[in-house]
Amino acid sequence: MKIAILANRDFAACYALNQLLPELCERHDVQLILSSRTNYKAKENGESRLDELQHLETTCLDRVDDLQSISLPEQATYWKGFVQLARKCGRELWICNKLNAEEEMGKLAGFAPDLVISIRYSVILRSAVLAIPKHGVINLHSGLLPEYRGVMATFWALLNGEQHIGSTLHYIDDASIDTGRIIACSSMPVQPERSYWWHMLALYDGGCKTILDAVGQIAGGQLPQTQAQKGKGNYYSFPEHEHLSAFEEKGLKLFDDDDAQRMNQVFGI
Repeated sequence: MKIAILANRDFAACYALNQLLPELCERHDVQLILSSRTNYKAKENGESRLDELQHLETTCLDRVDDLQSISLPEQATYWKGFVQLARKCGRELWICNKLNAEEEMGKLAGFAPDLVISIRYSVILRSAVLAIPKHGVINLHSGLLPEYRGVMATFWALLNGEQHIGSTLHYIDDASIDTGRIIACSSMPVQPERSYWWHMLALYDGGCKTILDAVGQIAGGQLPQTQAQKGKGNYYSFPEHEHLSAFEEKGLKLFDDDDAQRMNQVFGI
């Protein structure tokens, strides 16, 4: 199959793609398309904790791409940054923040994907884009739907005291957010001593498996079974200062030194 993968240029998407692309590129023709927008939107008055988290991720990704574009051999065991991930696909990396625009949409149509996979992509797709792939668009959302629609679902689940958190693979049926038919869910127990960032990444282990399972079914000529989302659910936006303070008061952490060390280890920097 021809598969277009829509992802954001952030660490979590890079983490997920390192799990997905080895198998997908071996069996399918893959085009990687990246958006480049922040996932930790600070308010007008600033929110240093979100800014620090954004800086941590951005600095690491910049170093990874700079180093790997120059010196890392293709056979190295370290995980790859976006530069080498695109190279693995055998296609030029495409940065696109306006996929609904006529020119960019025409470029996607020219690739003629059978399936589009979205992981943290920061553009809401309109009906014209959704109609392009033969088998539709599937999205991996880092929260259990419909209870945790919106952004930073893992943060809100931890703040709400959930004992288990999860991810949801679903179709994007229209331009509404996180409302499409559910294909599969993956969950894991909360580890209170671990950070938000650690939990958010850990969800992609099970979530990526649901993607690979769904792709295997579609490639084999069998569409995944789905179920409609039940209930109104909840939609969450970026946390305000009071939410972040309440998070800390519960003894929870956005990230810690172990997180930065882990980033450096997996990428060999």
